Amino acid sequence: MSQALSYYLEHFGLRERPFALAPDPEYLFWSPAHRGAYAMLDYGLSTRAPITLLTGEIGAGKTTLLHHFIDTLDEEVTIGMISNARMGVNDILRRVCAALGLEVATGVDSSDKFALIQSFLQGQHREGKRVLLVIDEAQNLNRDALEDLRMLTNINAGRDEVLQLLLVGQPELRAMVRRPDLVQFAQRVAASYHLPRLDVVATGGYIASRIRQAGGNPGIFSRQAAQLIHEATEGVPRLINQLCDLSLTYAYANEAQMVKRDTVAQVLADGVFFAAGGAADA
Repeated sequence: MSQALSYYLEHFGLRERPFALAPDPEYLFWSPAHRGAYAMLDYGLSTRAPITLLTGEIGAGKTTLLHHFIDTLDEEVTIGMISNARMGVNDILRRVCAALGLEVATGVDSSDKFALIQSFLQGQHREGKRVLLVIDEAQNLNRDALEDLRMLTNINAGRDEVLQLLLVGQPELRAMVRRPDLVQFAQRVAASYHLPRLDVVATGGYIASRIRQAGGNPGIFSRQAAQLIHEATEGVPRLINQLCDLSLTYAYANEAQMVKRDTVAQVLADGVFFAAGGAADA
């Protein structure tokens, strides 16, 4: 830890940076929307929904929520994770095999990979387990990849689904799934939720929650400061984190014990918050 950061934390009585950008389930803020999203993820899993969709803007907190959800699952659920679906990668079955820990020899065709996955899924079912395949940034998948994934959800053991898909992505994922040529895929989506940006009240609660989680006084940010932060970030959590971190740095440099509206305004005026004015594109 740098000396400057150490002083910054000591000044505000913090154990650690409350507004780090890396997703951290311990800092998950339970806004009403986040509770709704979590409930839908749980519903999708418990009802054995073939496909569940979770969408939201960039920086809306999808990945943090996803990590928390995965952390709560018991050992009866085998998790396969594709953390970043890359645009233009056609061989989704190879990536599924890798996510499930299956070795695929070079030159193996799609039918052999499908058979390998099917054998693994049925083996998991015999052991009393079910498999959840999670794909983050799923808006990057093309039509062929989605069709291959749909075919995997057709694998069953008697009346039981042996594979469930959880696709997480930006809003365009929902539009893509609704295309006429993907109607069969859409019909297998049994649970979905769109995570919106935070409103002004939730933004204030989010800031206070993260300060509290880091061991500080949740009243460090004034209500007026939180309102300006919401205006500048339009309620996008990732941008809120950036602006709050800069505002704490400014307040520390000015030897202030609180972050007031004037502090946030100075950060914005100095142009150090690069995302200012670009929240709508976040």
